[in-house]
Amino acid sequence: MSEPIFSSADLASARADMDALFSYQKPRRVPNGAMCFGQDFAIRNTGQDVADLFHDPAAFHEAVCWTAKQYQWHPFLPCSSFSVLGCLDFGGTMTYPTRNGEYFVPAGHPVADEGDVAKLSLPDPKTTGDIPRQLAFGRLQQAAGLPVPFMARSPFGMAPDMCGLTRFMTWLIQKPELCERMMEIAYRHTLQVLDVWVETFGVENLQVWMTTPIESNQLISPKHMETFAMPYYIKYGEHLKTIGIRQFAIHLCGEQNPNLPVLAEADPWPHPAILSFGAEVEIERAAQLFPQDIIFGNIETVLLEKGRPGQVFDACQNLLEKGKRIEGGFILAPSCDTPVFSPPVNIYAMTRAVAEYGAY
Repeated sequence: MSEPIFSSADLASARADMDALFSYQKPRRVPNGAMCFGQDFAIRNTGQDVADLFHDPAAFHEAVCWTAKQYQWHPFLPCSSFSVLGCLDFGGTMTYPTRNGEYFVPAGHPVADEGDVAKLSLPDPKTTGDIPRQLAFGRLQQAAGLPVPFMARSPFGMAPDMCGLTRFMTWLIQKPELCERMMEIAYRHTLQVLDVWVETFGVENLQVWMTTPIESNQLISPKHMETFAMPYYIKYGEHLKTIGIRQFAIHLCGEQNPNLPVLAEADPWPHPAILSFGAEVEIERAAQLFPQDIIFGNIETVLLEKGRPGQVFDACQNLLEKGKRIEGGFILAPSCDTPVFSPPVNIYAMTRAVAEYGAY
């Protein structure tokens, strides 16, 4: 029988790092958070096709863990594909990648017209969509002594998966009550699935992630974000505190600079939280606006795929020098999913930068 990928010493050290960050203390060095956004790269790194990420939890788990060990990614920043998807969970269909370089996309939306919105009902939180595979992945994580991820889009992000982005954006202006109905049922579904994760793995073992790509200011204004998305952020944050979630992270994807003051004023999540930002956001500004939180990011993914290793190293060094001055804590990471065709030497450049410049 093979030895565990992560030794007990590895796990104890990683746990100590996370405990320090969530206690407003400095770990030994800045964690390398690439594991969170490393799914596609890890699959290719181990010689598999990216389709295995969605269909073979054991292969996915093995690929991620071995790649994390190889590149010294912090193992307590788990990655997963989504546990909750608006399209698939409510009866739509997805096109899954069949080879590296492709991504999963909605193929058939469960909401095709206004009448379909009224027909929406809560699906089974244990069996719908991709949830059984995500539960299997969580069991493998827990057996390895690692945190279990619970991944969900925000309700504002799930609703367009139900009806299609163009239709959702049109309704947001013309018939916002339809959008509200979809967001409310998305939120209730997320809570039901989260209950399954708590029951299965224990609340103390979970790391809850929420992603917010549709809230990007490339798509909506801060006013729309405040009016439609923010109420669910606030409700979700209160719920997480009520049930005892200790580690919450949110990925604020894309151009969110105009949204940041609105988010800072609303203060919608428990602290400290891990706040992940796209490359559009300066981490120093993020730290000023969110002094109670851990800043996560934000190496540009295009640089990881197209840049030279020296450029990646220099960018990481620059971020590390800024990040170590952030009082709330800092984790070095890509700004979003690591491109599957990133040269391995560029991923190694991140590792070397943390080794040389990450120590406190």
